[in-house]
Amino acid sequence: MKSTALTHPDEVELAPSGVAGDRRYLILHEDGQRLSGAEKAPLLGIRVTADPADGSLTFVFPDGSTCWSAYDASEDEEVFPVRMYDRTITARKVFHTAVDHFLSEDLHEDLILVRVEEENARDVKAVTMISLATVEDLGRRAGPRWSGGMPDPRRFRMTMELDGCEPLEEDTWAGRRIGVGEAILRVGDPVPRCVITTLDPDTGRKDFPTLEVLATYRHVGTDLVMGVYADVERPGRVHVGEELSFLD
Repeated sequence: MKSTALTHPDEVELAPSGVAGDRRYLILHEDGQRLSGAEKAPLLGIRVTADPADGSLTFVFPDGSTCWSAYDASEDEEVFPVRMYDRTITARKVFHTAVDHFLSEDLHEDLILVRVEEENARDVKAVTMISLATVEDLGRRAGPRWSGGMPDPRRFRMTMELDGCEPLEEDTWAGRRIGVGEAILRVGDPVPRCVITTLDPDTGRKDFPTLEVLATYRHVGTDLVMGVYADVERPGRVHVGEELSFLD
């Protein structure tokens, strides 16, 4: 579910549209508008799991309380458009007590849960990647504004985190084909970053000046960038710990 706590599976199946089920659900304002970066902060500590057998959803809140609900996307609910960065996707409202009651009550406004009709609900490309060396370098560049070592890389919400690279090395791979596990990817452009990267991925509190630091060395036009996009040229299963190879 977009903007909630990340899951960290040992393996994923990469399809042309990315990881199956990635961002299949969204939490929106009652009028169907997306939440802004700052408005997403209370969602970051909520863990959501979906049962593949029956489609039921379980919300686990930071205090340990849970809320379960069977999948309920009424066919009577008409699909409606949702603007997702540079494109429009379609979605259908789903009833879930966690959103219709608990979250709406906590955030003092009416929210809705929707299921995206398309397979790919990502913003631009199917996969995003960042090297841990790049994140560590960001922490060093923060200087006296930060003394906590490497910032938590989860704040960037990437599909893959890479080890054993030089800082910003992934930027040099643009246009190259790489193999990882059974999949083949073609690396694309850098990823524009937003205010969500300044927030602690567990608490949602602002804890690192990501955008201020990026503004000193990572401009591409008007965007502040970090990490790279990739397309899936050959689908396949990818496990944690597998080596990346260059194919051209």
